[in-house]
Amino acid sequence: MASSEPDNPARPPPGTRLCAVADLADPGTRGFRFREGSRLFAGFVVREGEAVRGFVDSCPHAGWPLAALDDRYLTRDARHILCAGHGALFRLDGACVAGPCTGERLRPWPVEVRDGEVFTA
Repeated sequence: MASSEPDNPARPPPGTRLCAVADLADPGTRGFRFREGSRLFAGFVVREGEAVRGFVDSCPHAGWPLAALDDRYLTRDARHILCAGHGALFRLDGACVAGPCTGERLRPWPVEVRDGEVFTA
């Protein structure tokens, strides 16, 4: 399970380069894993037009990672983020709209775009 505590030593510091915006489909996603000793931080980014948002890769209902396969966070029509564990659907802004965590939100992972590159914020 991905740990999301702010003091998690595996959480990358602000300013860590993640990817180029051009590497992300529109809409599209990409997951990231960081390890420090036995600790793990897992997050992913979602591109929708010019907006890029980051989320901790953890279902608010069960705590497990959302994607069963690397970088496959979206439904086939790319309209929602899908929890592969139980089928919950989240809007691309992180709000759950269907499933056992309806009304909850994915935990944000602050990211920013600078000069066409995505960095942790």
